[in-house]
Amino acid sequence: MKTIASVLLVAAASLVSQAYAGCTYPTAPEKIPDGASATLEEMTAAKSLVVQYNKDMEGYLACLKLENDGKIAEAGDKITPEQKQELARMEAQKHNAAIDELEAVAARFNEQLRAYNAKNKK
Repeated sequence: MKTIASVLLVAAASLVSQAYAGCTYPTAPEKIPDGASATLEEMTAAKSLVVQYNKDMEGYLACLKLENDGKIAEAGDKITPEQKQELARMEAQKHNAAIDELEAVAARFNEQLRAYNAKNKK
């Protein structure tokens, strides 16, 4: 009986996943200019891309939360604590990976911004 319930829950989660398939992972800026040779315009454009990427990532993270909450609500009282914990673990894993990438992009930009500022120190 537990096997049937597990199969049904997986099928329901799959359907809910499709319903919440709107969580599109944002694309990081392709290139951060080299601060040692970049112009002010290039650095300003890169900053705009990084800021937009941050906003897009915030939207993605909010979507992940809604997706997870929707899966739990859809399953209702049929979800076991273990299944709920697994959904939370999967959300946390996606969330943490997204934050890691966001921080890496910000670090690369900040490194190049420091190089730009050092080159243009007056």
